[in-house]
Amino acid sequence: MRPEPDSPYLSDASGMRGSASDVLTPENEAALSEILRNATASLTPVTISGSGTGVTGGRVPDGGWLVSLERLNHIRVEKGFAVCGAGASLAAIQAAAAPSRQFYAPDPTENSASIGGTVATNASGSRSFLYGATRNHIRALRVVLASGEVLALRRGDKPPFEIPALPAPDVRKNTAGYFMRAGMDYLDLFIGAEGTLGVVSEVEVALVDIPKALFTGVVFFDSDARALDAVDAWRPTPGLRMLEYVDAASLDVVRPRFTEIPAAARVALIIEQDISGVDDAEEAWLDRLEAAGALTDDSWFAASASDRERFRRFRHGLAEGVNEIIRQRGLMKANSDFAVPLARSRDILSLYRETLNREFPGQYVIFGHIGDAHVHINVLPPDRPEWDRAMALMKKFAAAAVAMGGTVSAEHGLGKRKREYLPLQFTPEQIEAMQAIKRRLDPYWLLGRGTLFEVPATVQQHAHAS
Repeated sequence: MRPEPDSPYLSDASGMRGSASDVLTPENEAALSEILRNATASLTPVTISGSGTGVTGGRVPDGGWLVSLERLNHIRVEKGFAVCGAGASLAAIQAAAAPSRQFYAPDPTENSASIGGTVATNASGSRSFLYGATRNHIRALRVVLASGEVLALRRGDKPPFEIPALPAPDVRKNTAGYFMRAGMDYLDLFIGAEGTLGVVSEVEVALVDIPKALFTGVVFFDSDARALDAVDAWRPTPGLRMLEYVDAASLDVVRPRFTEIPAAARVALIIEQDISGVDDAEEAWLDRLEAAGALTDDSWFAASASDRERFRRFRHGLAEGVNEIIRQRGLMKANSDFAVPLARSRDILSLYRETLNREFPGQYVIFGHIGDAHVHINVLPPDRPEWDRAMALMKKFAAAAVAMGGTVSAEHGLGKRKREYLPLQFTPEQIEAMQAIKRRLDPYWLLGRGTLFEVPATVQQHAHAS
């Protein structure tokens, strides 16, 4: 089916738009394998689509076929794990696991994301502060190669060829380039590869027991300095699984939807702790809040699951509000996904603030995973020339993060929009080592063409028109 120019399949949450000659929706793995065999036979590029929640253009096709995995959405829940089709959404997986009092630990903000898409980017989210990124929770994968061959990979299976080790930054979250480590498992190569090495058709994820008790709050402060001191003081708290930052401008974005935000609040920290078996947890938090100078009486604390859902909507509403502003201006997102070592968390935040206050005063928000030294900048320029200037600034911030020992992509991947950041973190020789693996598994460069890497000139000569 040739898609219409305004088809939702041709875009993602970044606002980037592409083109494709056909949109295909295989009903099972065998059909997917046949599509890829036919693509290889005809040298047709293939872009794999999940739910379209990505922000880097990875699912946006640059000609060829767009293959949506939405029909591969089966879920089977067992004790300690679930087997899921790549098109199953995170929300559906959580709903399927809940009756057995289990849940899937990774918590990307957008829970309509498909599990296959989160594997492709090694996604994380707010609960990654305790549980880590997607990679930590994958027990097995089924992967279809460009040739149509199906790999059934389990944790512990080693690659059938040598994979050179590449250096890793000293950060808590990283998904820039291919995961290449000494002694690695084969399935780890495909996690975070952004659909450029193979197509994940099925995922076996680990499930964990739902905590018996949680302490959750949105804690407001009247100054950034107090909040940052609290971050440093609270990071070591046992069982803390969420430590999120929302700056003053971000609060202003969501105030129309959450009018109960206190007028004096200039920053918020979202916290959540597993307090199962912890005595006097609430009293301990009262002490922490008092010591931090928080606006305790005006802060929000969850007394029920519905309260925690309201806090999730608060976090999600912030991202939605920013996206809506950008859409209304007809622009793509100008946002960051950089992380630095914990010791440099304040340094990178200071650099962001000083530079943005000078270059884009009143036109940006900062929020995100400050517990992991990974906050997101979103610049909100009024027009395309200012957007171009914002994107040039983002590249400078990316280089600064790398200079601090950080990464150019902590959880979203680089896709097509941000592939130019890869050489900021890796040398030409290291990128060539990645591309050698790409050529081995996808010799005609058909999968995810234009994602992560520029398309080689020899491949461009054979590219099909859309």
